[in-house]
Amino acid sequence: MSEFHLGQLDLVVIGLYFVLVVGMAWALSGRQDTAEDYFLAGRRFTWPFIGLSLYASNISGTTLVGLAGDAYATGISVYNYEWLAALVLALFAIFVMPFILRAKVYTVPEYLERRYDRRARVYFSGLTLFLTVVIDTSATLYAGGLILKMIFPDIPISLMIAVLAIFAGAYTIVGGLAAVIITDAVQAVILLIGAVVVAWSAFDHIGSWSQLMHAVPHEKLSLIRPMGDPGVPWLGLILGAPLLGFYFWCTNQFMVQRVLSAKSLEHGRWGALFAGFIKLPGLFLMVLPGTAAIILLPNLSNPDLVYPTLIFKFLPAGLLGLVLAGFLAAMMSQIDSAMNSASTLVTMDFVRIWKPEITESDMVKVGRWSTFTVLVLAILWAPQIERFGSLFKYLQTILSYAVTPTLALFLVGSFWRRANGTGGFIALMSGTALGVLMFLMIEVWHLFSLHFLLVTPIVFGFSCLMLVVGSLMTAPSEKDPTPYIWTVASYHEETAELKQRPMWQNYRVQALVLMAMAAAIVISFW
Repeated sequence: MSEFHLGQLDLVVIGLYFVLVVGMAWALSGRQDTAEDYFLAGRRFTWPFIGLSLYASNISGTTLVGLAGDAYATGISVYNYEWLAALVLALFAIFVMPFILRAKVYTVPEYLERRYDRRARVYFSGLTLFLTVVIDTSATLYAGGLILKMIFPDIPISLMIAVLAIFAGAYTIVGGLAAVIITDAVQAVILLIGAVVVAWSAFDHIGSWSQLMHAVPHEKLSLIRPMGDPGVPWLGLILGAPLLGFYFWCTNQFMVQRVLSAKSLEHGRWGALFAGFIKLPGLFLMVLPGTAAIILLPNLSNPDLVYPTLIFKFLPAGLLGLVLAGFLAAMMSQIDSAMNSASTLVTMDFVRIWKPEITESDMVKVGRWSTFTVLVLAILWAPQIERFGSLFKYLQTILSYAVTPTLALFLVGSFWRRANGTGGFIALMSGTALGVLMFLMIEVWHLFSLHFLLVTPIVFGFSCLMLVVGSLMTAPSEKDPTPYIWTVASYHEETAELKQRPMWQNYRVQALVLMAMAAAIVISFW
């Protein structure tokens, strides 16, 4: 691995960043008197903070490394996950978010209990906790370890991972979600500035945009790829990628928790759409720089080193520190978000159920200890990720097998009244069994080959079928599902309300503009 050095000016810039983050977290540490304050920031945040926090929590060090690395290895088709995020967020704001926010829940699994029963809540909460450790936190720590290993090659990567985790964990434990959201907002700005600098530098070293377009093979500059493409085959783009996007943005606790902190449904919707708008420039800021590295860095053995190498090889002193601070900001954002959401799940979905008499102050204490425990587990697992080749492939592959059955409960249950708790439980158990079986056959035993984006719709379709069959074979739920079902009548009622507002405040108009912008980019790079 190459060795890189930081100048004194770079160290000063990074030091100032750390002081800023710690100072903000400690300033907020005295305001966490109740569980709602600690876990949901008092449900008082407005749309700019929600949107920036969603963006920062998503565009983590993991994503920066993964997007650039995958673009280097297979081309810009990895951007399909980014523009699809804008589409998914628009649909989330229209169809699903109203039910979750009006339910006034602390966690997404708690919402599943409202719609189905406690079995669905416990299953999904346990699954989410597992994924928080092995994906959301550990993968980000590993990405950070890669960067620091380039600067300090003699220090074990496990030690550097531990240092990163302890720093992010310290202000998360102290400040709760309010500290996470506010630091995320600042870190999102730093991250965007850093991404602009890296992209500008990469394109400048190539010479011009036209030179980049002519030098890179055409197939690596196309978003819509043939069925045999190793990155994003077209059928997987249609059937699989939207499902994974729906899980990540609409059901994943560490993302949805930002929306749960909204002061109103309108601010939740505007925040989600704002995050979608910020996602779209990622093609130029994070993906195409990775493609440019095909020309600038033609002999890299590990695609995950593309973005770190671009940072250290082409940036002067001062700017290097700024961009590295942005990279660290990205890592901190996902680590703090994942740990805070995990502590919320442990406290609200397990401890509060087992001990309903627990006090507000004790729930805050449990949340802090839970954060610490997740931190330790992530530190132990993160070094193992190196065995997986591509970081982005590691993330997407695990999700494609693990989360799909729960998507059936959300998507079918939001539109079909007859879905009940027993049908949901049957769907979860049978869908998970199929997912485990396919994982063993494809990834472990290598009996046949199937792209993970094509695994996702198979498991999802089977889970939907089992949900329908299981629900129809058992008695209807005694619960009234009306508060959690989208209907044409409710849509028309909301339409009448929106007519009384200016067009620029109409979230449907905003959603249509967002989807049109995403479509324009896809058509341009078809």
